[in-house]
Amino acid sequence: MVHAERAALAGDLARIDGEQWDAPSLCAGWNVHDVVAHLVNTARTTRPGFVVGLARARFDFDRQNAAGVARERGATPGETLERLRRVASRRSTPPAPLDSRLVEEVVHGEDIRRPLGLTRPYPLPAVVRALRLQARTPASFGGARGLLARVRFSATDADVGLGAGPEVAGPALSLLLAACGREAALDDLAGPGVAVLRAAP
Repeated sequence: MVHAERAALAGDLARIDGEQWDAPSLCAGWNVHDVVAHLVNTARTTRPGFVVGLARARFDFDRQNAAGVARERGATPGETLERLRRVASRRSTPPAPLDSRLVEEVVHGEDIRRPLGLTRPYPLPAVVRALRLQARTPASFGGARGLLARVRFSATDADVGLGAGPEVAGPALSLLLAACGREAALDDLAGPGVAVLRAAP
């Protein structure tokens, strides 16, 4: 599933121009080129390498991510795209659940595609696995476990109900994006819990 998402993104990126690579992504502070470089970096990351990199970044995840983007961002979009193609089938992973690779690929794929007006029919099983992981992961590790103690996510295209509280209903992909703090997905969702999401820090 992860390899398929990397390959699909590389295919989409091959069709955009240089100006679009500079467009802001949904990932705050990063443009499209930065997000692609981040995906190259995470694909290349090993468990020991992650620990070493985190120590070098003085245990600051944001600093570690910024260093990875700087390292893997090519001099041109074409160079970075070629790097993505080369790592598409890698199986290395940081010390995290394997489904976190799906979260990375799907959510960052949308961080890139939505601002550019691109769409992808993501395989529903991949999206659901990513959503379920976010639901059980604490906020300190980028998850939505705390959020889902306040609202209930109900997918309209899959048999998925997660959390407790006012309902938030919509496509599993949009629920996943909302679980990752992407406000752009909130317009896709309905229910009294959406107001809770909009008010969340």
